[in-house]
Formats: sequence, C-alpha cells, structure tokens
Amino acid sequence: MDRGDGRAAMATLRKRALSIDTTRTSTLDGKPNPEARADDGEDDEPVSPAGWLFREPHFNCYIVCVMGLGAPVDLPAARVGLAATLARHPRFCSVQPKWVRTTVNLDDHIIVPELDPAATSTDPDKALEDYVASLSTRPMDHSRPLWELHILDFPTSESTAAAALRMHHSLGDGVSLLSLFIACTRSAADPDALPSLPATGRRSGPLYALPRPRGRGALAAMATWVLSLLVLAWHTVVDVARFFATAVSLVGDERTVLKGAEGAEFRPRRFVNHTLSLDDIKYVKNAMGCTVNDVLLGITSAALSRYYFRRTGESDRKNNITVRSALIVNLRPTPGLHKALASMMESGKDNAERWGNQFGYMIIPFHLAEHDDPIEYVREATKVARRKKSSLESIFTYWSADMVVKLFGIKAAAALCYGMFTHTTLSFSNMVGPTEQVVFFGHPIVYIAPGSFGHPHALTVHYQSYMNIVKLVLSVDEEQFPDPHELLHDFAESLRIIYDATLRNS
Repeated sequence: MDRGDGRAAMATLRKRALSIDTTRTSTLDGKPNPEARADDGEDDEPVSPAGWLFREPHFNCYIVCVMGLGAPVDLPAARVGLAATLARHPRFCSVQPKWVRTTVNLDDHIIVPELDPAATSTDPDKALEDYVASLSTRPMDHSRPLWELHILDFPTSESTAAAALRMHHSLGDGVSLLSLFIACTRSAADPDALPSLPATGRRSGPLYALPRPRGRGALAAMATWVLSLLVLAWHTVVDVARFFATAVSLVGDERTVLKGAEGAEFRPRRFVNHTLSLDDIKYVKNAMGCTVNDVLLGITSAALSRYYFRRTGESDRKNNITVRSALIVNLRPTPGLHKALASMMESGKDNAERWGNQFGYMIIPFHLAEHDDPIEYVREATKVARRKKSSLESIFTYWSADMVVKLFGIKAAAALCYGMFTHTTLSFSNMVGPTEQVVFFGHPIVYIAPGSFGHPHALTVHYQSYMNIVKLVLSVDEEQFPDPHELLHDFAESLRIIYDATLRNS
C-alpha cells in the first residue's frame, strides 16, 4: 500500500467506531476473564489528593509527550495496540470526579487532524511545533477519560512521523505515566520483550544503614553516623522552613526576564526541544566525578545565565542574582514499574500501591553568573545537589501536603502550592528512559519529548534520556519568552562549552 492509499484507509478507519467496554468480565477476544470484576462499586475509587490538586483552577495541569516515529503511522495497528494496552488501564478507562469505569470509544481519543499540506511540506518542524503548542489552548471533555493520542503523519527533520499523547496530570505523575508509556512499547531487538531500563539505586544514607565495624573503629564510625543524622535533620529543618516561607509569601524570587507574570498558568505554551548527546554528558560526569543530574543542573545554570545577561545587558559583577527552581522528585521505586503496569493493563485491575501521583518538591537555587571557566557551573551545581541530597525536604513536602489536605482541605493545599510556584522562577525535572530503541505498536521510536502546562511557571525545563540521547524540552509562556529558540540554543551551547572545557582539562 502506498502513502496515498494509507491515508485513505486512515480516513475510513477514523469513521469507524471502536469501543472497549472495560466494565465487562471478558477479555479482548471475548473469552471470560477470571480476573475481571463485575461493576460492584469497588471501582468507584476517590481521586487522590494530588489528583484533586491538579484539577484546581490554578493547577489544571496536563502532560504532552511528543514521540518521533521512524516509520509512517499504521493507524489500524495503533488502534489495536491502544485497545489492548492503554485503554485497559484502570485510570485511562475511567472518568472523574471518582474513578468510575466507562466504555472507551477510541474515536474520541485518537485524533487525526487535517493540517495544511503546504505548511507540513514547507516547514514541517514548525508545523509540528505549532500543532503541539495549540494543545495547550484546547480543553478536554471531562465526561471521557482524560487522554488523547494525536497522529501527525508527516516527516520532519528528525522523524518520519510523530504522535503527541496528551494526558491530564490527575491520571498520575510523570514517572508513573512514563512507565506506563514504556509498558506499552516493546524492544526493537525482541518484539516480545519489554524494554530495559537502567538500574537506579535506592537512596542509601544514614537513615538506611547502621554501620557495624569491628575493632577500634567502631566508636568513630558510630560518632560519624550520629553526626550525619544530625546534619540530615538540620538540613531538613532549614530546607522545609525555607520551603514553607516561600509557600506563604515570606520569601520570593525577584521579578526577572525569567519569571512569569501573574496568571502564567492560563496562558498558551510553546514546546521547543533539542537533542543533546548523552555520551557528552556522561564524559563530563565521569571527568568531574559527579552525576548526570549534576551535569544537567550545571548546563541549566549556564544556559539561564547566558540568556539572562544577553537579554538584559547587565553584568554579573553588578548584581548577585539567584533564581530558584521547583525540582520535582520521584518518591516511588521505579525499577520494574513498567513491568507491573504491563501486567496491570493485561488484567485490567488496579494496583493502588504502584500508581498515582507520588512525588515531592525541593527548591534548587541557580546562581546566574558569567564564569571564565565553564566547568564552574557544574562544580557549583554539584555542591548544591550534594547539599540537597543531605535533606529529606522532598519527602517532607509530600507528607506535609497530604496532611494539609486531610486537616484543612484541598483549597488550603492548593493555596500553599500556588504560593510556592509563584514565588519561585521555574520548574525542573529529569527522567530516565529506555537504554535501547523501542517500538510503539510496531512504530520505531526515534525520540521522546515530554512537556507540561497548566502550572504558574512561565518556564519548565525537562530532560528525558532515551538510548544515547537526552531530549531537552522547554515549555514556555510565549509572552514571557518571545524567543524560545534562542534560549534553547543557549542550552546546547552551554553543553558544548562545558564539554570542550572538560576535554582541555583532561
């Protein structure tokens, strides 16, 4: 079948309804499903406090994940794959305000837009960017499960086609939704196998292991352990105090060209992305003896500094400028999560312990400066990151938010969260993806570029690793950042100069 015949088939299929009754006790092939439950009311679960927070007017948050595909879209295969996976997940086949199972009509969720052929052929990259930006202005029908897959079947500079998955944030946090997406894919090398993810160690620190040395070193080791506990407690108290001082408007970032105006959460967003080399980032990491996340924080600090001083014309010698980021911290064990979610979709049964929004926040400062040595950005970021690792700020903010909801209600929690966002400058997140190429219902994935909108920051910086690349995605308020591609270039240039400086010093 040639490309023209494929488009005709897609148009025909678009008119044909495909519904999945997730309330029935049968499998997709019509056979009885012994694990499925009848609708006895047990599925009517309440939305979690974090889920309710994302439904508040100032936090009506969505995630948009753009996937670059290495082949033209086979819509029939995509529909069959969605019917067997995502449409069977308990949250993706339920409506709110309680999680009530419903029949999923894929025609309501698979969107094939009619785009201007001249635009997609003349400047396909801009056509893709413009369409994804338009998703930040379109409301979702809350009488249906809150997700959509937009098919953009035209070639760009990086891919043969693309798809954009838009989901409401109440469905889950970034890690759980990314894990769910990975659970819908298969390894390109082995179509029957789930993708492999890099091993991530659980946090190991003084709270998790009591040293048991033998001999004369026992007393010194015990003293060191007690001291580390005291340092951890002190850092946690200081960080939590600063966090709540920010949330209740006692401390706040000054208004700069990086900080959005009031009401930024209601304005349209533009999503721009750039591909970075993971090998280059790891080279800096190994040379500096730090982590990948430390290098990414250093790149971000350098890029924000370049952008700020170029746009304002100021010199860092005149002002000591610090902007703060709300850093999203995953609090769930991620190894094997995508396998558990694959099993969940196969059975259609929920697993409350492994799903939902489970994350905390910590506030990370970025010191804007013009360093003669570019490596200094990574050195400073490493110091900040190590200091923050010696704190339970993210765990405490997650726990305290839950307590505020239970004691004072969702409105009080939303007010505190809004205060934290409006008195900081940007959001930052970093997620780890598959180390090998994966296929999405038969379509090889070239890149994964997630972004978000609906929160009060005018700038969100997101890094997503996949294979040997890191996709940098900036979600920006265009009123605040009329030149997002210049800012994007600052990130790419910052990695280049940091990498070159590392090579010279090696």
